[in-house]
Amino acid sequence: MSTAGAASGASAPVALEGRHIGAVLLLALLWGFNWPAVRIALDETAPWTLRTIGLSLGGAVLMGVAWMRGLPIAVPARAAPVLVLTGLLSIAAFNILLAFAQLAAPTSRAAILTFTMPLWAALFARLLLGERLDGRKRAGLVLGVLGLAALGVPLVLAGAWSYGLLLALGAGMAWALGTVIGKRHPVPASALVIAGWQLLIGAAAAAAGMLAFEGLPAPVLPGPKVLAALAYHVLLAQALAYLVWFAALARVPAGTMSLGTLLVPVVGVLGSMLLIGERPALTDWLGLALLVAAAAAVLPRPRLS
Repeated sequence: MSTAGAASGASAPVALEGRHIGAVLLLALLWGFNWPAVRIALDETAPWTLRTIGLSLGGAVLMGVAWMRGLPIAVPARAAPVLVLTGLLSIAAFNILLAFAQLAAPTSRAAILTFTMPLWAALFARLLLGERLDGRKRAGLVLGVLGLAALGVPLVLAGAWSYGLLLALGAGMAWALGTVIGKRHPVPASALVIAGWQLLIGAAAAAAGMLAFEGLPAPVLPGPKVLAALAYHVLLAQALAYLVWFAALARVPAGTMSLGTLLVPVVGVLGSMLLIGERPALTDWLGLALLVAAAAAVLPRPRLS
């Protein structure tokens, strides 16, 4: 998810139809199953290289669609620093940290912890924007703390805590901080163009890391399983998912779209069980339930009519 997509919310109230609900569910599936797809791809693809490929194509697709729609691609020079900063936080740091998190920790737990990002966004909005923490948001923060405790305390006691889980938390914080900065200093451009630039900025950062730490990728065709995972990640979870997001966002209230993303970590955990054989513990499920409830409390309420 990009800062532009998450922060936009000017959609007029509309009556939800079956195709709108279908778009929200499709996004949950595309982004949810991306978790195990990325983990499979990482078996034969270095993390910096994987993010370079995925973000580059995703950004190119969005910019191509913006160009075909006749949208201005350029942004004012004064807005460039904010665009770069939000791209580095919400796209580059978010995606790169998650790649390394999935190498060091179970994918299902990384998915659960990353979904603390709405909670961090509420806290950063309070600190940077002065937004008041109402009763719903305070309840969400309490639920979030309980969810983290349910997930983390048993791991610490069992000696199973991994630095990969800290990377997942850091990814959620980076996404949230980028979102709040983008809200405080909005870029005067369409959300589609902003997201396209953010993805390309993230791709440039990933490419710099690739050249510094991995070098140019060898021209070797990966195995069928990894190739399928790569194709899913690049074509479906990046390019197609962002197109569906912006097409739906033009017709569906942003609050409804945001609440639809509550399904993403659930799908991610189930997909990790089905595709890579992970078996979350009971405390993992408890932490997931609490964090989804926490996110539901702090996200905007949908307008159904």
